[in-house]
Amino acid sequence: MFTIGDFARHGRVSARMLRHYDAVGLLRPEHTDPFTGYRYYSAAQLATLNRVIALKDLGFTLAQVRQILEERVTTEELRGMLKLRQAELEESMSAAAARLAQVEARLRSIESEGRMPTQDVVVKSTPAVRVAVLSAVAASYAPEHIGPVISPLYDQLFTRLKAAGVTPAGPGIAYYEDAPEGGGAVLVHAGCTVSAGQEPGRVPGRDFEVVDLPAVERAATIVHRGPMDTVMPTEQTLARWIDAGGHSSAGYAREVCLECPPDKEKWVTELQVPLG
Repeated sequence: MFTIGDFARHGRVSARMLRHYDAVGLLRPEHTDPFTGYRYYSAAQLATLNRVIALKDLGFTLAQVRQILEERVTTEELRGMLKLRQAELEESMSAAAARLAQVEARLRSIESEGRMPTQDVVVKSTPAVRVAVLSAVAASYAPEHIGPVISPLYDQLFTRLKAAGVTPAGPGIAYYEDAPEGGGAVLVHAGCTVSAGQEPGRVPGRDFEVVDLPAVERAATIVHRGPMDTVMPTEQTLARWIDAGGHSSAGYAREVCLECPPDKEKWVTELQVPLG
């Protein structure tokens, strides 16, 4: 028989852990002295302890380990539990690989620029949103072509929303797509978040359209500060991050206007690029 200390050393666990296993009924000592309360374990119990440790290392909870030890789990159920654990580990490995790519991209940026980047890229999901929108065509996606088109669109949109008695329910959201005529032209959509009570589509007497922008499962996002005609360096930072991380963009960026006071130098805009 082994004392709890000797048994713990043989099993490479702590005596505190053995006491916990005893308390939850997972691995009770072979004998407990009724007078001193000292716990004693048999050599045969070491195999049980090893199995507990192995199952825990696979990621099973103590409750699941107990079910397995008591043979209350069928072979098919155990296979399913292992398949689930395999999927969880693969997801963790993918997430770790993505973080590693971000670290490597940050290191390359520091090495090439000689300083710590001041703009951080975050990958996140974005929810579906309902927007009132006006649209027009710009000659290209360059800021000098987008700006003269989108600014009048927003002026008209807010005027028409007010005339229709519609109060914005959230930030402005500009989004883009290739224009049907091609040649590098871009269809510019100046949107503003509205409540879910606004029915999608065009309604007679309402000089704007209400559409639902779908949720994006994974978007690379970055915050731009200042007027949108100076957005190009921020877009380039985001593009370099996407390329360095081995990602691919799945469309144009959405521009979410988080703050837009009269002083454009104080504007705060989040760029959201969907990832393929």
